Amino acid sequence: MLKIVRRSVFLAATLLGAAAAHADSIPGLRGQDHTGVTVPDMKQAVEFFTDVVGCKKAMSFGPFADDKGTFMQDVLGVDPKAVIEEITLITCGPGSNIELFKYTAPDQKDAKLKNSDIGGFHLALDVDVVAAAKTYLESKGVATRMGPLPVNEGPAAGQTILYFQAPWGLQLEAISYPNGMAYEKDAETVLWSPRNATK
Repeated sequence: MLKIVRRSVFLAATLLGAAAAHADSIPGLRGQDHTGVTVPDMKQAVEFFTDVVGCKKAMSFGPFADDKGTFMQDVLGVDPKAVIEEITLITCGPGSNIELFKYTAPDQKDAKLKNSDIGGFHLALDVDVVAAAKTYLESKGVATRMGPLPVNEGPAAGQTILYFQAPWGLQLEAISYPNGMAYEKDAETVLWSPRNATK
């Protein structure tokens, strides 16, 4: 009986894995285009990403508002009286772009989420040597956390990480895995990396 249960569990797990591998997709999906981040001060944010991190500004536009209707709510799910003062798009080498938003809204919150909070997030930037990134960031007055932290076990073995923070609280990560990660050896799906992409 135990063998039958184990076989059934194995079969169910195999079928679930197969279903996940062949899940439906948004028609024509090509990949991630950008991550949007709302910032309190656009000038400060652009200067941080361009002058400190080393990204490049591509374009800015705005403002957007609807004084009389619900356009902002209908399109973006924000307060109908919210105003996007400016949108700036930046690029940080090969990879997804970052879209910076400067909003004002009657119900605007300044949450300053931690990575552990629901909705919390961070932006990870691939670097050659994490220790060099830490030295550089600290020389620019950027708050860094403990690290560089090498990962030596498990599927992510081979990477080294360091978390750091933008002046307004945005969490970022410097990450490097120049020889790949352990999971790649037998992986059917390998994560995208700026190291194997060109722009």
